[in-house]
Amino acid sequence: MSHVFEYALLRAVPRQERGEFMNVGVIVYCPSLDYLCARTHVDGDRLLALDPAFDVELLESSLSQLTFACAGSTEAGPVSKTTLGQRFRWLTAPRSTTIQTSPTHTGLTDDPERELNRLHRTLVLLDR
Repeated sequence: MSHVFEYALLRAVPRQERGEFMNVGVIVYCPSLDYLCARTHVDGDRLLALDPAFDVELLESSLSQLTFACAGSTEAGPVSKTTLGQRFRWLTAPRSTTIQTSPTHTGLTDDPERELNRLHRTLVLLDR
């Protein structure tokens, strides 16, 4: 049986004024299966090619907090007490920071974990 899922890419934006970004993760949300998960990967060398002064460690720390928020971990603070849908909307809300999200996309799946792995592999790790 197929279920509707939503996903958004997580993008590192080293210098907003240049409009350059690199995909560093993906969030998948499937409400009918109570699924919300993020998977990230930071290629520090590629990011530093865009901006040699970029703080890769700060980005990795921020992405860790984001994955904690998806999991509902108390380490994420008050957002961990919200519903999965509220968390997904909060995490994908537009921001003017070094981590931004793509527009939200939808699809159908019978296995959101498999979709997360596929999206991560093809859109973040660039394995085709």
